[in-house]
Amino acid sequence: MTWGSTSVAARHGSSASRGRLRSLEICAGAGGLALGLERAGFDPVLLIESRPVACETLRGNRPSWDVRETDLMQFDPAENQQVYDVHLLSGGLPRVKSPAAVARTRGDDAELSVLKAAVDLVYGVQPLAILFENVPELIRKSDYAPVRELVAKELGHLGYRLRWHVLNAKDFGVPQSREVGFLVAFKGDLMDRFEWPRPNADPPPSVGETLQASMGARGWPDAARWAAQADSIAPTIVGGSWERGGADLGPTGAKAKWERLGVDGATVADQVPDAAFSWNPALGRRGRVALTVDQVALLQGFPPDWWIAGRKTAQYRQVGNATPPPLAHVLGESIAEALWARDDVRVWATGR
Repeated sequence: MTWGSTSVAARHGSSASRGRLRSLEICAGAGGLALGLERAGFDPVLLIESRPVACETLRGNRPSWDVRETDLMQFDPAENQQVYDVHLLSGGLPRVKSPAAVARTRGDDAELSVLKAAVDLVYGVQPLAILFENVPELIRKSDYAPVRELVAKELGHLGYRLRWHVLNAKDFGVPQSREVGFLVAFKGDLMDRFEWPRPNADPPPSVGETLQASMGARGWPDAARWAAQADSIAPTIVGGSWERGGADLGPTGAKAKWERLGVDGATVADQVPDAAFSWNPALGRRGRVALTVDQVALLQGFPPDWWIAGRKTAQYRQVGNATPPPLAHVLGESIAEALWARDDVRVWATGR
Protein backbone atom coordinates (compact mmCIF):
# COMPACT_ATOMS: atom_id res chain seq x y z
CA MET A 1 0.00 0.00 0.00
CA THR A 2 1.41 3.38 -1.02
CA TRP A 3 0.96 5.80 1.84
CA GLY A 4 0.90 9.45 0.92
CA SER A 5 2.45 11.42 -1.88
CA THR A 6 6.00 12.52 -2.45
CA SER A 7 4.78 15.92 -3.63
CA VAL A 8 4.82 17.43 -0.13
CA ALA A 9 6.92 15.13 2.03
CA ALA A 10 9.86 14.93 -0.36
CA ARG A 11 9.98 18.68 -0.83
CA HIS A 12 9.65 19.79 2.76
CA GLY A 13 10.60 16.98 5.11
CA SER A 14 8.59 14.78 7.45
CA SER A 15 6.31 15.87 10.28
CA ALA A 16 8.76 14.31 12.74
CA SER A 17 11.41 16.86 11.75
CA ARG A 18 9.01 19.80 12.10
CA GLY A 19 6.92 18.94 15.15
CA ARG A 20 3.30 17.92 15.58
CA LEU A 21 0.06 19.81 14.96
CA ARG A 22 -3.18 19.55 16.93
CA SER A 23 -6.58 18.55 15.59
CA LEU A 24 -10.17 18.08 16.73
CA GLU A 25 -11.96 15.21 14.98
CA ILE A 26 -15.76 15.00 14.74
CA CYS A 27 -17.85 12.10 13.38
CA ALA A 28 -14.67 10.05 13.73
CA GLY A 29 -16.14 6.65 12.76
CA ALA A 30 -13.60 3.83 12.45
CA GLY A 31 -10.72 6.32 12.38
CA GLY A 32 -9.76 6.36 8.70
CA LEU A 33 -9.54 10.15 8.57
CA ALA A 34 -7.83 10.45 11.96
CA LEU A 35 -5.30 7.73 11.10
CA GLY A 36 -4.32 9.41 7.84
CA LEU A 37 -4.04 12.79 9.54
CA GLU A 38 -1.93 11.25 12.30
CA ARG A 39 0.54 10.06 9.68
CA ALA A 40 0.54 13.58 8.22
CA GLY A 41 1.58 15.07 11.58
CA PHE A 42 -1.71 15.82 13.38
CA ASP A 43 -2.46 14.59 16.91
CA PRO A 44 -6.13 14.74 17.93
CA VAL A 45 -6.82 16.43 21.26
CA LEU A 46 -10.34 14.97 21.14
CA LEU A 47 -12.37 12.66 18.89
CA ILE A 48 -16.17 12.88 18.90
CA GLU A 49 -18.26 9.91 17.74
CA SER A 50 -21.85 8.97 18.55
CA ARG A 51 -21.75 5.21 17.83
CA PRO A 52 -20.51 3.09 20.75
CA VAL A 53 -19.01 0.40 18.49
CA ALA A 54 -16.95 2.98 16.57
CA CYS A 55 -15.74 4.48 19.85
CA GLU A 56 -14.61 0.99 20.85
CA THR A 57 -12.68 0.71 17.58
CA LEU A 58 -10.94 4.03 18.14
CA ARG A 59 -9.99 3.25 21.74
CA GLY A 60 -8.84 -0.24 20.86
CA ASN A 61 -6.37 1.04 18.28
CA ARG A 62 -5.26 4.22 20.02
CA PRO A 63 -5.70 3.96 23.81
CA SER A 64 -4.04 7.36 24.18
CA TRP A 65 -6.71 9.14 22.13
CA ASP A 66 -9.41 10.99 24.07
CA VAL A 67 -12.56 9.55 22.49
CA ARG A 68 -15.94 10.99 23.53
CA GLU A 69 -19.11 9.03 22.83
CA THR A 70 -21.53 11.89 22.26
CA ASP A 71 -23.79 13.46 19.67
CA LEU A 72 -22.08 16.36 17.94
CA MET A 73 -25.16 18.51 18.43
CA GLN A 74 -24.86 18.01 22.19
CA PHE A 75 -21.16 18.82 22.37
CA ASP A 76 -20.22 22.02 24.21
CA PRO A 77 -16.70 23.27 23.53
CA ALA A 78 -16.89 25.47 26.63
CA GLU A 79 -16.73 22.30 28.72
CA ASN A 80 -13.69 20.99 26.80
CA GLN A 81 -11.11 23.74 26.91
CA GLN A 82 -8.45 21.77 25.01
CA VAL A 83 -10.38 22.22 21.75
CA TYR A 84 -9.73 25.98 21.73
CA ASP A 85 -6.10 25.56 20.69
CA VAL A 86 -6.28 23.31 17.64
CA HIS A 87 -4.84 23.88 14.20
CA LEU A 88 -7.38 21.71 12.36
CA LEU A 89 -11.03 20.78 12.74
CA SER A 90 -11.70 17.63 10.71
CA GLY A 91 -14.55 15.21 10.21
CA GLY A 92 -16.10 12.63 7.91
CA LEU A 93 -19.65 13.96 8.09
CA PRO A 94 -22.79 11.89 7.40
CA ARG A 95 -23.71 11.88 3.72
CA VAL A 96 -25.77 15.01 3.18
CA LYS A 97 -28.97 14.79 1.15
CA SER A 98 -29.67 17.66 -1.21
CA PRO A 99 -32.55 19.98 -0.25
CA ALA A 100 -34.39 18.72 -3.32
CA ALA A 101 -34.01 15.10 -2.22
CA VAL A 102 -35.22 15.89 1.29
CA ALA A 103 -38.29 17.60 -0.15
CA ARG A 104 -39.07 14.69 -2.48
CA THR A 105 -38.80 12.01 0.19
CA ARG A 106 -40.31 14.08 3.01
CA GLY A 107 -37.48 12.68 5.08
CA ASP A 108 -35.79 14.49 7.93
CA ASP A 109 -32.61 16.43 7.39
CA ALA A 110 -30.56 14.81 10.14
CA GLU A 111 -27.42 14.74 8.00
CA LEU A 112 -27.81 18.42 7.11
CA SER A 113 -28.30 19.17 10.81
CA VAL A 114 -24.95 17.54 11.54
CA LEU A 115 -23.29 19.67 8.86
CA LYS A 116 -24.81 22.80 10.41
CA ALA A 117 -23.62 21.67 13.85
CA ALA A 118 -20.11 21.22 12.44
CA VAL A 119 -20.17 24.77 11.07
CA ASP A 120 -21.50 26.05 14.41
CA LEU A 121 -18.57 24.34 16.12
CA VAL A 122 -16.23 26.47 14.01
CA TYR A 123 -17.70 29.53 15.74
CA GLY A 124 -16.71 28.13 19.12
CA VAL A 125 -13.36 26.54 18.29
CA GLN A 126 -11.94 28.93 15.65
CA PRO A 127 -9.39 26.47 14.16
CA LEU A 128 -6.83 27.69 11.64
CA ALA A 129 -7.98 25.06 9.12
CA ILE A 130 -11.04 22.90 8.41
CA LEU A 131 -11.33 19.57 6.57
CA PHE A 132 -14.78 18.04 6.05
CA GLU A 133 -15.42 14.94 3.93
CA ASN A 134 -18.74 14.13 2.24
CA VAL A 135 -20.32 12.83 -0.97
CA PRO A 136 -18.91 14.07 -4.30
CA GLU A 137 -22.43 15.15 -5.30
CA LEU A 138 -22.25 17.87 -2.63
CA ILE A 139 -19.53 19.52 -4.70
CA ARG A 140 -20.72 18.74 -8.22
CA LYS A 141 -24.50 18.89 -8.37
CA SER A 142 -26.69 21.98 -8.59
CA ASP A 143 -29.22 20.43 -6.19
CA TYR A 144 -26.64 20.99 -3.45
CA ALA A 145 -25.93 24.62 -4.31
CA PRO A 146 -28.02 25.93 -1.36
CA VAL A 147 -25.96 23.79 1.02
CA ARG A 148 -22.66 25.02 -0.42
CA GLU A 149 -23.87 28.62 -0.27
CA LEU A 150 -24.95 28.24 3.35
CA VAL A 151 -21.57 26.86 4.38
CA ALA A 152 -19.66 29.52 2.44
CA LYS A 153 -21.73 32.30 3.96
CA GLU A 154 -21.33 31.10 7.55
CA LEU A 155 -17.59 30.45 7.25
CA GLY A 156 -17.06 33.69 5.36
CA HIS A 157 -18.51 35.64 8.29
CA LEU A 158 -15.76 34.13 10.44
CA GLY A 159 -12.93 35.08 8.10
CA TYR A 160 -12.45 31.71 6.38
CA ARG A 161 -11.83 31.14 2.71
CA LEU A 162 -12.79 27.73 1.34
CA ARG A 163 -12.52 25.37 -1.60
CA TRP A 164 -14.54 22.32 -2.63
CA HIS A 165 -12.91 19.46 -4.51
CA VAL A 166 -13.40 15.78 -5.42
CA LEU A 167 -10.48 13.35 -5.13
CA ASN A 168 -10.37 9.68 -6.13
CA ALA A 169 -8.65 7.34 -3.67
CA LYS A 170 -7.25 5.26 -6.54
CA ASP A 171 -4.94 8.17 -7.40
CA PHE A 172 -3.24 7.88 -4.03
CA GLY A 173 -2.40 4.19 -3.77
CA VAL A 174 -5.79 2.80 -2.69
CA PRO A 175 -6.84 -0.30 -4.73
CA GLN A 176 -10.37 1.02 -5.19
CA SER A 177 -12.13 3.58 -7.35
CA ARG A 178 -13.66 5.81 -4.67
CA GLU A 179 -14.52 9.44 -5.29
CA VAL A 180 -14.71 11.55 -2.15
CA GLY A 181 -15.86 15.14 -1.78
CA PHE A 182 -13.88 17.51 0.44
CA LEU A 183 -14.24 20.98 1.87
CA VAL A 184 -10.99 22.63 2.91
CA ALA A 185 -11.02 26.05 4.56
CA PHE A 186 -8.37 28.28 6.11
CA LYS A 187 -8.59 31.40 8.21
CA GLY A 188 -7.05 34.47 6.61
CA ASP A 189 -4.64 34.21 3.69
CA LEU A 190 -3.45 30.63 4.31
CA MET A 191 -5.65 29.38 1.48
CA ASP A 192 -3.23 31.03 -0.94
CA ARG A 193 -0.56 28.54 0.21
CA PHE A 194 -2.74 25.44 -0.07
CA GLU A 195 -2.49 23.03 -2.99
CA TRP A 196 -4.65 19.96 -3.53
CA PRO A 197 -2.46 16.83 -3.47
CA ARG A 198 -1.21 15.62 -6.83
CA PRO A 199 -1.98 12.02 -7.91
CA ASN A 200 0.70 9.38 -7.58
CA ALA A 201 2.68 8.64 -10.72
CA ASP A 202 2.33 4.87 -10.20
CA PRO A 203 -1.03 3.08 -10.53
CA PRO A 204 -2.57 1.51 -7.42
CA PRO A 205 -2.25 -2.24 -6.79
CA SER A 206 -5.00 -4.50 -8.06
CA VAL A 207 -7.46 -6.39 -5.88
CA GLY A 208 -5.49 -9.58 -6.52
CA GLU A 209 -2.16 -8.03 -5.57
CA THR A 210 -3.67 -6.58 -2.40
CA LEU A 211 -5.47 -9.70 -1.22
CA GLN A 212 -3.45 -12.68 -2.51
CA ALA A 213 -1.57 -13.24 0.76
CA SER A 214 -4.73 -13.11 2.87
CA MET A 215 -6.62 -15.36 0.43
CA GLY A 216 -4.00 -18.06 0.90
CA ALA A 217 -3.77 -17.74 4.68
CA ARG A 218 -5.80 -20.93 5.29
CA GLY A 219 -4.14 -23.02 2.61
CA TRP A 220 -6.43 -22.29 -0.36
CA PRO A 221 -4.44 -23.61 -3.34
CA ASP A 222 -6.14 -21.35 -5.90
CA ALA A 223 -5.21 -18.06 -4.19
CA ALA A 224 -2.55 -17.19 -6.76
CA ARG A 225 -4.75 -18.19 -9.70
CA TRP A 226 -7.62 -16.10 -8.36
CA ALA A 227 -5.30 -13.11 -7.73
CA ALA A 228 -3.94 -13.27 -11.28
CA GLN A 229 -7.40 -12.77 -12.77
CA ALA A 230 -8.46 -10.19 -10.14
CA ASP A 231 -6.19 -7.80 -12.00
CA SER A 232 -8.02 -4.49 -11.63
CA ILE A 233 -8.90 -2.22 -8.72
CA ALA A 234 -12.13 -2.62 -6.78
CA PRO A 235 -15.33 -0.73 -7.47
CA THR A 236 -16.48 1.70 -4.80
CA ILE A 237 -17.08 -0.13 -1.52
CA VAL A 238 -20.46 0.89 -0.14
CA GLY A 239 -20.83 0.76 3.63
CA GLY A 240 -24.62 0.84 3.49
CA SER A 241 -27.17 2.02 6.00
CA TRP A 242 -26.82 1.45 9.73
CA GLU A 243 -30.59 1.12 9.99
CA ARG A 244 -31.29 -1.76 7.61
CA GLY A 245 -29.81 -4.69 5.73
CA GLY A 246 -26.82 -6.93 6.20
CA ALA A 247 -23.29 -6.67 4.91
CA ASP A 248 -22.69 -6.80 1.15
CA LEU A 249 -20.37 -5.00 -1.25
CA GLY A 250 -22.83 -2.62 -2.84
CA PRO A 251 -25.68 -2.21 -5.33
CA THR A 252 -26.35 -4.35 -8.39
CA GLY A 253 -23.87 -2.55 -10.65
CA ALA A 254 -21.08 -2.96 -8.13
CA LYS A 255 -21.89 -6.65 -7.63
CA ALA A 256 -21.50 -7.20 -11.38
CA LYS A 257 -18.02 -5.65 -11.23
CA TRP A 258 -17.11 -7.86 -8.28
CA GLU A 259 -18.32 -10.87 -10.25
CA ARG A 260 -15.78 -10.08 -12.98
CA LEU A 261 -13.11 -10.24 -10.27
CA GLY A 262 -14.30 -13.68 -9.16
CA VAL A 263 -15.83 -12.24 -5.97
CA ASP A 264 -19.30 -12.79 -4.53
CA GLY A 265 -20.36 -9.21 -3.82
CA ALA A 266 -23.67 -10.21 -2.25
CA THR A 267 -22.19 -11.16 1.11
CA VAL A 268 -19.22 -10.72 3.43
CA ALA A 269 -17.43 -13.84 4.63
CA ASP A 270 -16.53 -14.84 8.17
CA GLN A 271 -13.24 -16.39 7.01
CA VAL A 272 -11.08 -16.60 3.90
CA PRO A 273 -11.33 -19.84 1.85
CA ASP A 274 -9.78 -23.00 3.25
CA ALA A 275 -7.91 -25.71 1.36
CA ALA A 276 -11.13 -27.51 0.42
CA PHE A 277 -12.81 -24.55 -1.32
CA SER A 278 -13.40 -25.13 -5.04
CA TRP A 279 -13.20 -21.87 -6.96
CA ASN A 280 -15.33 -22.04 -10.10
CA PRO A 281 -17.08 -18.77 -11.03
CA ALA A 282 -19.08 -20.63 -13.70
CA LEU A 283 -21.10 -22.15 -10.86
CA GLY A 284 -22.44 -18.74 -9.82
CA ARG A 285 -22.23 -17.39 -6.30
CA ARG A 286 -21.22 -20.67 -4.69
CA GLY A 287 -18.19 -20.86 -6.96
CA ARG A 288 -16.92 -17.36 -6.17
CA VAL A 289 -14.92 -16.20 -3.17
CA ALA A 290 -16.41 -13.79 -0.64
CA LEU A 291 -14.30 -11.13 1.04
CA THR A 292 -13.90 -10.78 4.80
CA VAL A 293 -14.17 -7.49 6.69
CA ASP A 294 -10.40 -7.50 7.14
CA GLN A 295 -9.94 -7.80 3.37
CA VAL A 296 -12.39 -4.99 2.71
CA ALA A 297 -10.38 -2.88 5.17
CA LEU A 298 -7.23 -3.56 3.10
CA LEU A 299 -9.06 -2.39 -0.03
CA GLN A 300 -9.99 0.79 1.87
CA GLY A 301 -6.32 1.41 2.64
CA PHE A 302 -6.33 0.49 6.34
CA PRO A 303 -3.16 -1.15 7.63
CA PRO A 304 -3.50 -4.88 8.48
CA ASP A 305 -3.19 -4.25 12.23
CA TRP A 306 -6.12 -1.81 12.44
CA TRP A 307 -8.68 -3.62 14.62
CA ILE A 308 -12.44 -3.17 14.06
CA ALA A 309 -14.87 -3.70 16.96
CA GLY A 310 -18.30 -5.34 16.87
CA ARG A 311 -20.07 -8.11 15.01
CA LYS A 312 -19.58 -8.61 11.29
CA THR A 313 -22.23 -6.23 9.96
CA ALA A 314 -21.24 -3.46 12.37
CA GLN A 315 -17.60 -4.01 11.45
CA TYR A 316 -18.39 -3.79 7.75
CA ARG A 317 -20.46 -0.61 8.19
CA GLN A 318 -17.53 1.07 9.94
CA VAL A 319 -15.00 0.03 7.32
CA GLY A 320 -17.20 0.67 4.29
CA ASN A 321 -18.17 4.18 5.41
CA ALA A 322 -14.63 5.23 6.37
CA THR A 323 -12.38 7.73 4.66
CA PRO A 324 -9.46 5.80 3.10
CA PRO A 325 -6.48 6.58 5.34
CA PRO A 326 -3.98 7.12 2.47
CA LEU A 327 -6.31 9.76 1.01
CA ALA A 328 -6.56 11.48 4.40
CA HIS A 329 -2.77 11.29 4.66
CA VAL A 330 -2.03 13.23 1.47
CA LEU A 331 -4.69 15.82 2.25
CA GLY A 332 -3.28 16.21 5.75
CA GLU A 333 0.17 16.78 4.32
CA SER A 334 -1.14 19.52 2.03
CA ILE A 335 -3.01 21.20 4.88
CA ALA A 336 0.00 20.94 7.18
CA GLU A 337 2.22 22.49 4.54
CA ALA A 338 -0.03 25.56 4.39
CA LEU A 339 -0.18 25.80 8.20
CA TRP A 340 3.60 25.64 8.57
CA ALA A 341 3.82 28.88 6.59
CA ARG A 342 2.64 30.74 9.71
CA ASP A 343 5.36 31.85 12.13
CA ASP A 344 3.15 31.29 15.18
CA VAL A 345 2.49 27.66 14.11
CA ARG A 346 6.22 26.95 13.80
CA VAL A 347 6.96 28.51 17.20
CA TRP A 348 4.11 26.67 18.93
CA ALA A 349 4.97 23.25 17.48
CA THR A 350 8.77 23.37 17.66
CA GLY A 351 9.66 26.06 20.17
CA ARG A 352 11.77 27.83 17.54
